Amino acid sequence: MRLTRRDAIAVLAGLGIVGGGAVAIDRFDPPTADGIEPSAAEVLATMVAAGEVVYPSEAEGIDTFVETYVLGRTRDENRGEQMRATAAELDDVAREWYESPFSELPAAKRDALLRELGADTADPIADGTFSERVRFHVVNELLYAFYASPTGGRLVGIENPIGYPGGTESYQRATMDGDEGTGESDG
Repeated sequence: MRLTRRDAIAVLAGLGIVGGGAVAIDRFDPPTADGIEPSAAEVLATMVAAGEVVYPSEAEGIDTFVETYVLGRTRDENRGEQMRATAAELDDVAREWYESPFSELPAAKRDALLRELGADTADPIADGTFSERVRFHVVNELLYAFYASPTGGRLVGIENPIGYPGGTESYQRATMDGDEGTGESDG
C-alpha cells in the first residue's frame, strides 16, 4: 500500500489544518536541504524513521507522507513545538545510547529504542514523562495520521475514515462485517 502526499493532506484537512480542495499540493512540498534549518531537517528525519518502525511493513511512501503530515501538523505552534522538542530529545537519546542519530539507526535498533523507552506501553500524555511524550507526540501522532488516511484506513477495513464523505457508513460496514454470524450488536 502506497501512502501519498494526498493522504497526508486529507488527514490534515480532517483536523481542520488545511481546507480540503483549497490547498494546492505543492504548497506542502518537503523543503530542500538548503531551504530548511538543520534542526527542522533532523526532526523530519526522526519522524520519518519512527514512521518506518511503527507503520505496517506493507506501507510504502512513508517519507513523503510523514514529511507532509508533520509539516502541516506543526502549523499549530503549540503542538508543533512540543512535537519538535520531543523528536529532538528522542534523537538526543539515540545519540547518547547508540552513538548515532535516531534516523541513522537500523530499523531493529529504532524499534528496540522505542521499546526500551517504554513508548509502546506508556500512556500518551502531552506534557508527561519522556516516554509518555514520545508516545503522544511521535508514536500516536504517526499512528493517527496513518489510520486516519484513506490508504491506512483501508488496511483496517475502513475505506473512508469517519469525518470523510462516506466514512460513517464505511465504519458501520466494517463493524457489521466483524459481527457476522452473531446477529447481535453490543449496543
